[in-house]
Amino acid sequence: MRASQRARGEDVALVDALLSADERRRSSGVRFDELRAEQKQLGKQIPKASGDEKAALLSRAEQLKADVKAADAERDAADAETQELLLRLGNLVHPDVPVGGEEDFVTLETHGTIRDFGAEGFEPKDHLELGQLLGAIDVERGAKVSGSRFYFLTGVGALLELALVNAAIAQATAAGFTPMLTPALVRPQSMAGTGFLGQAAQDVYHLDKDDLYLVGTSEVPLAAYHMDEIIDADRLPLRYAGFSPCFRREAGSHGKDTRGIFRVHQFDKVEMFSYVAPEDSQAEHQRLLEWEKQWLTSLELPFRVIDVASGDLGASAARKYDCEAWIPTQGKYRELTSTSDCTEFQSRRLSIRVRDGKQVKPLATLNGTLCAVPRTIVAILENHQQADGSVRVPEVLRPYLGGREVLEPVSR
Repeated sequence: MRASQRARGEDVALVDALLSADERRRSSGVRFDELRAEQKQLGKQIPKASGDEKAALLSRAEQLKADVKAADAERDAADAETQELLLRLGNLVHPDVPVGGEEDFVTLETHGTIRDFGAEGFEPKDHLELGQLLGAIDVERGAKVSGSRFYFLTGVGALLELALVNAAIAQATAAGFTPMLTPALVRPQSMAGTGFLGQAAQDVYHLDKDDLYLVGTSEVPLAAYHMDEIIDADRLPLRYAGFSPCFRREAGSHGKDTRGIFRVHQFDKVEMFSYVAPEDSQAEHQRLLEWEKQWLTSLELPFRVIDVASGDLGASAARKYDCEAWIPTQGKYRELTSTSDCTEFQSRRLSIRVRDGKQVKPLATLNGTLCAVPRTIVAILENHQQADGSVRVPEVLRPYLGGREVLEPVSR
């Protein structure tokens, strides 16, 4: 765990503080049990005693009462400190994860062909210009109504979102996922249990009056769906595909991606979520990645798969793969989907266990973004644009757009 903390760039001393608190919890628990046992034994002796002996026993009983109360308080305090420190620890990083920061990822594979717009004789427009030509994106009125990093999807923009969501849910359902419409507001234990109130807390919206949190991903309600439950092993794997609005402060992104809808405060997303036996988590992680690759390939987008470095992992992830689509006007790959193996990290915090025969133990949870709508729209508009400002519709989306093959400009 010390090595894992070091790889994450997190505080290694936290591990030693946790071990110390846990030792106090254990020793104070033993002390409490010993005092309680003596107290019970004394309770049996007092009725049989008399005279000075009884007076001495009664005096000892009073002292024990105070000692038991103090030991109980000490045990509770040590337990609370242990739990608080435990919640601050990230998941144990998988040993094969590349060590380093955001730029220290390893590229595992690339897919598709990057278009040469110069050879086609025109300069590509960015997604916002295309969205305005198509009457699909309105960020000016989004800012007027709600502030920066908000937007309206209008006309074919709204239809394109609905097409993406329906196509993504159709793929997930065909792969055996149960479609879910999830709550956008959750209780603190749901948010903390999934690992979003530690390093990610600055990006979370909190409603103080109601003590509820707006989710940044349907991973949160999907993880908490089986909170405090024991699942029979023969029911695994359980796979859900959640659709929900997502809300993020983007607190650390000032000045980044301020143009258009790539990095926004509110967006819709289709999220895959799996519950599996711990020994099956790595294989399930590969399956989630394959479904993401299938999705991006169906959208005819050039993309690469990266193994995310340890310092760029979320608190709950032991390992994470990102699929990054090529964005022509930025001249680089940008994250479109990701999938994380959270091993037993979330299930332990949310008290979700599996019963396998007589054994009851934590299970593994995994998540994978299938379609984060705004970023997917960005990639589609830029990669499938044509010289006149129209945009070719990938075949997989055409049935959900009334057979439309091209999105035509409504203004120039």
